Amino acid sequence: MARRLRLTAAFYRLTWGPWSAAIGRVRDAKKRESYLGLYGPFSILLLLAIWAGMLILGFALVSWGLSLPMRTPGGTARFADYLYGSGETFFTLGYGDVVPESGLGRALAVLAAGTGFGFLASVIGYLPVLSQAFSRRELNISMLDQRAGSPPTGAELLRRHADDPERRALTALLHDWERWSAELLESHVSFPVLGFFRSQHDNQSWLSALAAILDACALVIVGVRGADAGQARLTFAMARHAVVDMVRVYGKPPVPAGPDRLDPQELGALRETLAAGRIPLAAGEEADSRLGALRAMYEPHLRALSHFLLMPLPPWVPTEKSRDHWQSLV
Repeated sequence: MARRLRLTAAFYRLTWGPWSAAIGRVRDAKKRESYLGLYGPFSILLLLAIWAGMLILGFALVSWGLSLPMRTPGGTARFADYLYGSGETFFTLGYGDVVPESGLGRALAVLAAGTGFGFLASVIGYLPVLSQAFSRRELNISMLDQRAGSPPTGAELLRRHADDPERRALTALLHDWERWSAELLESHVSFPVLGFFRSQHDNQSWLSALAAILDACALVIVGVRGADAGQARLTFAMARHAVVDMVRVYGKPPVPAGPDRLDPQELGALRETLAAGRIPLAAGEEADSRLGALRAMYEPHLRALSHFLLMPLPPWVPTEKSRDHWQSLV
């Protein structure tokens, strides 16, 4: 992240902006999400093609700049012949119609062929790593559907653990999501393209899942009877770390102002929802102030990612019309 010139980062800045601006105008939410989901896989293919093209062009420019003798069908080597010979060697086609005639040219051809093999090996190793990281991420997001609703909300996650008086299942879930957040941080910082990969359902995303977990942790830290505040702090710290680093990776500043996800009216509804589920939340000015301070630590970063990736953030309290995916399947 400290480097000023990062070609891959420049590629995603130049391509995602026009793509998201064009697709963002699609009114149908499902179609819009489907089109946005095409960007991740397509960008990888395009990026690999660009890298291969730049390597081929680089070898051609070196040969052309040194005026290395080249046997060609036309007799006189032009830049197009150097470019063709570079691509032919890079992909190890071996047609033999363009051949270097000097020792330096042959050495450069061997280097280009070796680079081509290395590039192919990197692609073979790169794509499965991305696929595995994406699958691990989506596994927990799919499981969150039954535990926190669709879209997931912090209040619903706590409400569905009301039947466990000792909150052991909630503690175990927060522990799992602490690890999930760490894996998300490691994989998405190393491979930022994963952030553009969408979930299978239009009202699910890695960002909404992360927001729901942060919301739930904030509520437990403020005061939920019987819940493990210690584990909530650990999960909150790890999840916030992931959110902050993702904002830095994409080069987007936090958005301090925006629609309030938990205005006073929503906060009252949140308390009623938790109280109805036998999960009373600590009340009073001190509790409200503490909750506001915790929200200020991560919501500006969530808003920045939401605006950039066109991924809506979930509410704090589930709406009456929301249904889990397993309930809506026919």
